[in-house]
Amino acid sequence: MNDLDTASAAAPLRRYALGVEYDGSEFSGWQRLVRPGEPARPEHAPRGEATVQTTLEAALSFVAGTGIEVVCAGRTDAGVHASCQVVHFDSPVERDPRGWTLGATSRLPPSVCVRWCIPVAADFHARFSARARRYRYRILNRPVRPALQRQYLSWERRPLDAEAMHRAAQALLGENDFSAFRTVHCQAPHARRDLQHIAVRRDGDIVEMEVQANAFLHHMVRNIVGSLLPVGRGDRPEGWIAELLAGRDRTVAGPTAPSAGLVFVGPRYPAECQLPAEVSL
Repeated sequence: MNDLDTASAAAPLRRYALGVEYDGSEFSGWQRLVRPGEPARPEHAPRGEATVQTTLEAALSFVAGTGIEVVCAGRTDAGVHASCQVVHFDSPVERDPRGWTLGATSRLPPSVCVRWCIPVAADFHARFSARARRYRYRILNRPVRPALQRQYLSWERRPLDAEAMHRAAQALLGENDFSAFRTVHCQAPHARRDLQHIAVRRDGDIVEMEVQANAFLHHMVRNIVGSLLPVGRGDRPEGWIAELLAGRDRTVAGPTAPSAGLVFVGPRYPAECQLPAEVSL
């Protein structure tokens, strides 16, 4: 170990929180596919194997001059976007918030940026300190598929009754077992979640669902959307959603909606965390 490495190892760690925006279209989701210490993937690896976490860590490590690992508030799947993902990381070197923000963004692809950086307390945790998480899902509802903004929209050609979808969705409010809306690959120890808000509304040709919960299961939002669509099309009654919730059977619920329409709006934290208003309760 050289003197520089020794100094870095002995330096006290400083914890920072970042607000990160990204277009998930070209990423295989948030989570790192290669763990630290494992061989790096070859340069000719298939397009799409990059992850947001790996890309962000590389940019922050360049700014720090040493390896940086980040922890996020909520992992997103391949093709899912985020308007304000929150992460935290520890660094043995100090940089001012502007340096982290602009320095990291300068090393990131056009599809990712660091919106803000704030020094936080040593016990702040991007995942465990969050009290809620919010998602938005947007559907273009017209006979013809989208050309513009297609990476941010799902598409449904048949007319949707957004008001019926909204009324049906209210059955999901509260703390419930959401087994009917979790993927078989979900690794959560249980399916109970507290769904605090859900709303479906129409704005012209766009049908939008907003949802907030204390936490979400794997594919939970997309599976809820996939089950609300038959209600919106008139293929299922509004009470079907309540029946699915009570039945806890994923095999009889609707299909998983496409990832393109989903945006992780961001987590929400107690005021004492002193983060920006958009991620605070």
